[in-house]
Amino acid sequence: MKRIFLDVHALQTVPPSNLNRDDTGAPKSAVYGGVPRARVSSQAWKRATRTYFRDEHLLDPSELGVRTKKVAEVLAERIVALEPSLEGAALTLAAEVIEAATGSKIEVPKRKAGAAKDGQEEPAPQSKYLMFLSARQLEGLARFAVEGADDIKAYLKDNKARAKAIADTRHSVDIALFGRMVADSADINVDAAVQVAHAISVHRVENESDYYTAVDDQNTDAEPGAGMIGTVDFNSATLYRYATIAVHQLGENLGQGLREDEPLTVPVRRAVEAFVHGFVASLPTGKINTFGHHTLPDVVIVKLRTTRPVSFVAAFEEPVTSELGGGHVREAVGRLAEYIPDIERAYGDSESTSTWVLRVGPATEKLTGLGEETTNLTTLVSSVGSAVAAQVEKPA
Repeated sequence: MKRIFLDVHALQTVPPSNLNRDDTGAPKSAVYGGVPRARVSSQAWKRATRTYFRDEHLLDPSELGVRTKKVAEVLAERIVALEPSLEGAALTLAAEVIEAATGSKIEVPKRKAGAAKDGQEEPAPQSKYLMFLSARQLEGLARFAVEGADDIKAYLKDNKARAKAIADTRHSVDIALFGRMVADSADINVDAAVQVAHAISVHRVENESDYYTAVDDQNTDAEPGAGMIGTVDFNSATLYRYATIAVHQLGENLGQGLREDEPLTVPVRRAVEAFVHGFVASLPTGKINTFGHHTLPDVVIVKLRTTRPVSFVAAFEEPVTSELGGGHVREAVGRLAEYIPDIERAYGDSESTSTWVLRVGPATEKLTGLGEETTNLTTLVSSVGSAVAAQVEKPA
């Protein structure tokens, strides 16, 4: 497949919030263009996108994976579902099979190892790091474990390569998009098809601190004062968000499809549509009960290219300033309206590049004419998916 890239850009304003905390509990920040900016890490938004796939039913559970240290317990449940008589041995079977398939040691964490000596139930063994396996890989490994249950060690001596192959085929959509690292078996790593930038504010931001008190409901008039006091840091910002999908890498990761009867274009289109929808609509949930920061982007711009990915963050290297309290969105939109045509003229390929725009409100009018305007997210996702499928079908 030829090189195909899908760039997703968004401007999104969030009110006072703490979407993504650093080690001190303050909102993450970065210096860009010589001034402090609000920042939301790529990991935070990738996690939000992955959970959006599941929570909003964008993808069938069979097309998703599980990322956990408790992989032996997850596999054991599937083994028992296939063969209930193995319930007592399922956890041991699962640990043996996972070790063979991934090369990773599955054992009881040292901090929990003494629990059984204290009369507690023996803790379940875990991997040392988060293990990412697709639903179909777990199903295949469960069947494998049931087949060799009579003497799993002897079975693995002759079939270890098969166990490893099961763990390295039929990747889920989220593994194909976001990749997988297996520290003890690099040959079954999966290169991510998606790159997500740290979202940063288009303007200067200084963190603020909220001093709060909580009253004890059982206090009497003779007990004035708060039952609890504290502080929570926050900021508010108009964020520039960016991600890109290497569609050709996505196709390679998915292989010929999760289903035997479908061509490559089907799972690739489904994955692209899920990512665009999930990335645009998702939101990190840090301190969300405190701040209720439920917003959606004012602007989404999607570009399909055959050259290389291009971020538009340089439009905001000089920070946007708010004139007379007029906010930041209008000027940020103006920056994009000027910068995008300039960078495309200098470096782009208009013949092979397609553009879609989804915008909300009069402050975004300057982006009219930048590309094909879509009226809602559903239309945007469908149009982009159709164009990607058409590109995938073209001969290299």
